[in-house]
Amino acid sequence: MIWLTWRQFRVQALATSAAFALLAIYLIILGTQIRHSYNTDIAHCLTNNCASVRDHFTQTYGGQVSAIGILLIGVPALIGIFWGAPLVAREFEDGTHRLIWNQSVTRTHWLAVKLALVGLAGLLATGALSLLLTWSASRYDQLKGDRFAADFFDSRNVVPLGYALFAFVLGTVVGLILHRAMVAMAVTLVVFAALQILIPSVVRSHYLPPRTTSVAVSADSLSDAAFTISPQSVSIFNYSAPGAWSLSSKSEVLDASGKPVPGLSLSHCISPGDDGPQVDGACLSKLNAHFDYTFQPAHRYWTFQWIELSIFVVLSALVAGLGFWWIRKRPS
Repeated sequence: MIWLTWRQFRVQALATSAAFALLAIYLIILGTQIRHSYNTDIAHCLTNNCASVRDHFTQTYGGQVSAIGILLIGVPALIGIFWGAPLVAREFEDGTHRLIWNQSVTRTHWLAVKLALVGLAGLLATGALSLLLTWSASRYDQLKGDRFAADFFDSRNVVPLGYALFAFVLGTVVGLILHRAMVAMAVTLVVFAALQILIPSVVRSHYLPPRTTSVAVSADSLSDAAFTISPQSVSIFNYSAPGAWSLSSKSEVLDASGKPVPGLSLSHCISPGDDGPQVDGACLSKLNAHFDYTFQPAHRYWTFQWIELSIFVVLSALVAGLGFWWIRKRPS
């Protein structure tokens, strides 16, 4: 069965290996360039021009890193669609499954070998690309400090392995049930894409209870944040602690007693600017004002990675179990 599975799969495997090899070479070259630029420009920049140097660095490599990250997010979907869905469905379309089942090979053994052999190839390919991208973009990620963002989190370290395993098992089992390769490919794409949207936007932030802390209003807390001012209140937008996953897009500024700070009382801390009113953080800090900030701490990154990997491994096991039950209980 191993030899037969390889014979059936060798064309996809060789073509994919060539494409992955080219991508791997590109990642190695890109990673070398990023590290050289980081060590030359960022690590030793002078204080007065560090901001402009960082902006130039992120503009130079941001597009390439984002494009490769999105491509790697799509790799598990491609494995499920083009490796998983046709793997068994084509056997039913061509009728070759009957020849195999009439030999000494059982249905369960037939499915197990296909899942194990091709699934392992998918894991190895995805793992290699994920490892290379994680290494290649490490200096860029370090500078951006946004590892929880969907395009970062989904394409780095161990979670792509869970995606690849689930997409492949899903495609194979859907093909097993539907017996039509094209239909199985479409169903696999829809289900996997739905999960890839649902998990980051709805589920991921609840893996562990978020934390809420009180942040003092100061020049530092306002350095990268935006704000709006009305006569009754002041609101801060886009504040983010270093490396954390911010869950508060908007926070109302409160005084020491916990009441909203009226914008009218801050006129002496506000000056006009080309991009709108500018707030003097040092002036605001004298008011002992603060705002509540809800977030997932930076140190939970790896915990979230392992939790999400575990979720997709469990889902893969459940879908595989459905496949083994189906092939034993259902007629050919």
